[in-house]
Amino acid sequence: MFLSVRFIPGDAIDAMLGKTELMAAEVDRAALEHMLGLDVPVHVQYARWIGGILLHGSLGDSLIGSRVAVEARIIDRLPVTVELGVLAILIGLALALPVGIYSAMRQDTAADYAGRSVAILGLATPNFWLATMVVLYPSLWWAWAPPMQWVPLSEDPLGNLGVLIIPSLILGTALAAATMRMTRTMMLEVLRQDYVRTAWAKGLRERVVVIRHAVKNALIPVVSLIGLQLPILVGGSVIMENIFSLPGLGRLMLTALEDRDYPVVSGVNLFFGTAVVLFNLLIDLLYTWLDPRVRYE
Repeated sequence: MFLSVRFIPGDAIDAMLGKTELMAAEVDRAALEHMLGLDVPVHVQYARWIGGILLHGSLGDSLIGSRVAVEARIIDRLPVTVELGVLAILIGLALALPVGIYSAMRQDTAADYAGRSVAILGLATPNFWLATMVVLYPSLWWAWAPPMQWVPLSEDPLGNLGVLIIPSLILGTALAAATMRMTRTMMLEVLRQDYVRTAWAKGLRERVVVIRHAVKNALIPVVSLIGLQLPILVGGSVIMENIFSLPGLGRLMLTALEDRDYPVVSGVNLFFGTAVVLFNLLIDLLYTWLDPRVRYE
């Protein structure tokens, strides 16, 4: 990412000149490049960036505006992205787990076919297209549009939920489709195991067999899938924040790309990558709770 973003035509100085409507002839470009650290080869810039992270814990300063520290900009935008991601995951799990479990318990019934059809539709529908339709057509047909003025959670929780609920539903539905199919598949496999048949033979109620004996063992691959979907969630948050004007990390990265603000682009991507790694580590540790046979030495 550090290298590829520099292949985009133009640089941060061109972006600044365009925004301030200054003429290039009136600016000492060489002095400006030296001040921003862009007058050295790319490998030297990379060494300086990595050195700042390893030695000082700093992701550098933004090239645009008042040159705020990148980590400060990330911390400022992080709550919005976290709220969107948590809501999307909760909505996705709330849709996927009950439907997947019920679909497996009622295999090849009308409810099962309906659940599987909805899951395939969810997988086949791009969330950026769906979000665009949600914004566009209600405004054309009913003169209504989703709220796009950001409301902080600390000021108005209900207003905050009103802004986030639609993008979270769209993002959560996309996550729910794959999770529901995996939940159904694993439930069907677990329900055919000998210990489950023994539980049925003992006369236990369906709810006890499903919740106590089947669900917990079926959730291990489902939890793995949730971890693998986190990069999709990150990419989806970039799209949702841009369409619904949410001031999160995804929108910050797109703005930084437009401005050729290289430290911000690299810093946000490094943060996203670290978050994915740590989240998958948490998923691995969760296995020990789901399956006592799993132990980490």
